[in-house]
Amino acid sequence: MKFDVETEQPVRDERGFCVRSAANEIGEAIGKVSTDPSKLGARFEGYSNEEASQQKILRNVFEPGDTWFRTGDLMRKDANGYFYFVDRIGDTLRWKGENVATSEVSDAVRAFPGILEASAYGVAISGSDGRACMVALVIDKELDLAALRTHLMQRLPAFARPLFLRIRGDLETTATFKYAKTDLMREGYDPANTSDVIYFNDPERNAFVRMDQELFERIQTGNIRL
Repeated sequence: MKFDVETEQPVRDERGFCVRSAANEIGEAIGKVSTDPSKLGARFEGYSNEEASQQKILRNVFEPGDTWFRTGDLMRKDANGYFYFVDRIGDTLRWKGENVATSEVSDAVRAFPGILEASAYGVAISGSDGRACMVALVIDKELDLAALRTHLMQRLPAFARPLFLRIRGDLETTATFKYAKTDLMREGYDPANTSDVIYFNDPERNAFVRMDQELFERIQTGNIRL
């Protein structure tokens, strides 16, 4: 079904029903819940926490009274009917009216020679809707920024290409071994918030350029068209 990454809720039509995702459109995978005792795979027993159980349940999805289970997985179905896992909810951002899977961006960046680790996340830009893509990365040699930019243009659609790069010595992980993004998102792309080098994918110069406070202010005040 279609999914709004800003509200993290399903998209519903004027009748209040959920909208099915079109071919190649990212949406949340859901499963119909059945009370038929012969269909064990369609039963939902719930969690020990009732509130958590209710958050996983959608009602009146495609018709009055139906019940569906939310998987929390964002997937895409191609024109041939094949399904592809995209990301978990919460790891997707929206930019220029499009959903961007941070896992796909991270994978594309990591595929470039010399990049050891990469973690993509969204950052807010004053005056812009949604969140722009930024990638924190760890490198093992000097980075060829022009070649990296070409690589990303070949691997990602324009709306998914990172607008900012942040070079770090390491990337922190959570207790479940996922990259920690909260502090990175809070610090954003302001060079005053970190000693890390930050680069901006400048659409006017068609190149990654190093961020400084003057460039930051120009972006913040809308003097650079994104």
